[in-house]
Amino acid sequence: MAQPHDGEPVLATPRRGGEEEGNSSGSCEHRITTPQTSRQVDKLTSYAGRMAQVTRVSLADQAAELLLERIRSGEWEIGAKLPSEMTLVPELGVGRSTVREAIRQLAGRGILTSRQGAGVFVTAFEASEDLSDVLRRADIAAVLEARIAIETEAAALAAARRTGADLDDLRAALAERERDFPDVVSLVAADTAFHRAVIVASHNPVLVELFDSFAPRLRDAMVEMLELPRAGGVGSADRGHEIEPDNEAHEALIKAIIERDAQTAARESRSHLEELKVRL
Repeated sequence: MAQPHDGEPVLATPRRGGEEEGNSSGSCEHRITTPQTSRQVDKLTSYAGRMAQVTRVSLADQAAELLLERIRSGEWEIGAKLPSEMTLVPELGVGRSTVREAIRQLAGRGILTSRQGAGVFVTAFEASEDLSDVLRRADIAAVLEARIAIETEAAALAAARRTGADLDDLRAALAERERDFPDVVSLVAADTAFHRAVIVASHNPVLVELFDSFAPRLRDAMVEMLELPRAGGVGSADRGHEIEPDNEAHEALIKAIIERDAQTAARESRSHLEELKVRL
């Protein structure tokens, strides 16, 4: 078995089917005689090569899991410094490049952090969950609470920072939202665009990124909420009243932003969203 420069094992290339060790002369004992069987052997050899590559790549995954098990067992507390690469190499039975990759994986999952010139430190016992997974499981109330937290602050910032171009975008979004919509989905799409315009006017890229990250779940939750009367057997006339786009609340929000009244803008945003939550 060959050894690379950092000491990691390299899997040997498998012999073709039908070949015996030491028999490379191509004598009559070699049974691969037709193009079809030759293609089959080439396919198997290629497959075996790919399997060997997958095994080498997964070595870092295995090393990362071993490190994670040791962290979870309490061997290193949060804030503790990991041993050096030279110490971890014999402990894990892999090469330095694999140790580095395992550390990179755990850092990407929020479990380790690397500090220049200081070393690698434990920051968590469990990997942080992806926001999209959290949002998929979240109920409507949780989504609305997240909206209140983000959009109330965004409305206040928009009142303080909005530009003339922002006001043009807000007025256009409001006009689009005030159209007659044939269904809940169309109304929610226009409503989402309006509220995003408010957040964009805050000129805070983090708030915009947060809003965009949960916009798909937000739309689903709002459609679900506004269609609840239908599930309860309410007639179409009553349901139409439920999806009335409450234009006055949005106009009041725009007015506060135009007048640079941050306090009123925040209050109008919170009041509107809390009213939606009460409907639940």
